[in-house]
Amino acid sequence: MAADEGTGTDLALMLDCERRIVNAWPSPATLLIDDWVVRFAGGYSGRANSASPLKPGAELDEDTLTLIEELYRSDGLPPCIRLTPLVGEATLAMVKARGYAVRDASFGLIRALDDIEPEIEPDLQIEARPSADWIAGVAARQSGIKADAGKLAAIVEGVRLPAAFATWLIAGEPVAFGMSVAERGMAEIGSVVVDPAHRGHGLGRRLIAGLMGWARAMDCQQAYLQVDQTNAVALGLYRSLGFRELYAYETRVLDLAG
Repeated sequence: MAADEGTGTDLALMLDCERRIVNAWPSPATLLIDDWVVRFAGGYSGRANSASPLKPGAELDEDTLTLIEELYRSDGLPPCIRLTPLVGEATLAMVKARGYAVRDASFGLIRALDDIEPEIEPDLQIEARPSADWIAGVAARQSGIKADAGKLAAIVEGVRLPAAFATWLIAGEPVAFGMSVAERGMAEIGSVVVDPAHRGHGLGRRLIAGLMGWARAMDCQQAYLQVDQTNAVALGLYRSLGFRELYAYETRVLDLAG
């Protein structure tokens, strides 16, 4: 989806989200190259290890795209481009022509917080900084590279904006986790995980509601998040909580098997 397919308020909102994501989910190394942000986090998460446009109609010439590819390869990572609606048509065509393969496709969702009360349930523990227990708890309930607590720590410990690192407790036992970062009236929600033994009991819903309550207490007017397009369970949950689709994007990589 290229920039001219989104117009008006939604395009402005999408740009607001995309710019804030860089700060809400900070990579240990970040470069600004023309109208693009190029991020490196040891391969943990697509957002933190990809090049993303930060301006409507953002383009890359061939030499600049080659430079970005070399930067990723020198870091031991496959070159990765997020094709959001902000990308220009020429760059979109060039990325596809060079053989970049789709790794995943996601939706950006958003929700107004006007109807949310700034209340947090007593079983939801919120900390301003990511504790070792929070990092370990999130990592332990994920798989693959997402189970690497060190790589997760390198990202979340870099958050410099007001943040909530949330843990849901049952009889003192941590069973669900999530986080939110507030910036200029908008709050990103992410890293929501529920222990497999406690799924199906509405804990994810209550945790997200608590993070929205925190965001409202931080004077945020909107909450936003990103979710894989194939994650039907998460999409159903977020939509039932009032989130709507703002935009869709693809993450494409070169040398997918490399």
